[in-house]
Amino acid sequence: MADLSTSYMGISLKNPLILGASNLVENPDVLKEIVDSGIGAVVYKSLFEEQIQLENLQLDEELGEYNERNAEMIRLFPEMKHAGPEAHLVKLKKFKNSVDIPVFASLNAVYEPTWVEYAKELEATGVDGLELNLYAVPGYFDVTGQSVEAKQVQIVEAVKNTVKIPISIKISQFYTNPLHFIYKLEKAGANGYVLFNRFFQPDITLEDEKYHFPWKLSKPDDSMISLRFAGLLHGNVKGSVCASRGIYTAEDVIKMILAGADTVQIVSTIYKNKSSVVSEILKEMKKWMDKKGYKSLDDFRGKLSRKNMKDPFTYQRAQYVDILMKSEEIFKKYPMV
Repeated sequence: MADLSTSYMGISLKNPLILGASNLVENPDVLKEIVDSGIGAVVYKSLFEEQIQLENLQLDEELGEYNERNAEMIRLFPEMKHAGPEAHLVKLKKFKNSVDIPVFASLNAVYEPTWVEYAKELEATGVDGLELNLYAVPGYFDVTGQSVEAKQVQIVEAVKNTVKIPISIKISQFYTNPLHFIYKLEKAGANGYVLFNRFFQPDITLEDEKYHFPWKLSKPDDSMISLRFAGLLHGNVKGSVCASRGIYTAEDVIKMILAGADTVQIVSTIYKNKSSVVSEILKEMKKWMDKKGYKSLDDFRGKLSRKNMKDPFTYQRAQYVDILMKSEEIFKKYPMV
């Protein structure tokens, strides 16, 4: 019988499937179905800097309505610092105590004090690990890529020096050299890397001529960039590698492990195919492993990584040239006449 157990940042998982940070945790019934279907671990919904600051501002405004109504009283209500995010922390702690699988918190902040303060708050809920969701929008011409990376590495170091639980870094693919950036994250103490994060991007409605943020799920082809970098990282970093984005089926998961991933995160496939897709993926993975004679994930993990490939050009430019030299294949698949 195939054994799907694995390790992520030194934490034992019964299988490599991790529910990525999402709104799926907001529905207790759905979340229970996902857990019962066999998910290996859960990354709880991200706590965002904007959420923290907005909720604190709203609270201050609501309490401020009653300030100085009585000449003898400066405030009718005591200050309630961080009352908004407290609800997130309470829900996270309650969920952690209700399941017997690893639970990871997720944090996406902007300012270093917020990263450090809420990393401690999230750790206090009893979670097994913390995922730092790094993202920088290039909105200014005078900000260099080097300065963005330096600031993010500084944040990772500050958080790592603050908490005792392992931390993973969920990064964007939009670095000049993601491999070099991950190398710097490793020196800063990161224990794992999630490839890659995905935020909702703005679109434009032609009728109203306004920006809006459409709800679009990841597509299966989105996983190809993660596949490539999982293969490049395997055997070259100490931290765990977790592939994300566009992973829908057992075939997708197996490919990621062949490339070198330790675990994968799934979200879109659950939205589209319901909670039962988790058990279906696990069933098909075992079926494939039995057919191939693999007893454990380690038997084939990284088999097709750059480190283990005999062909040194698989992950290089020659791969692109090879595709161009076989251009007739595209016409067989998509005939023009």
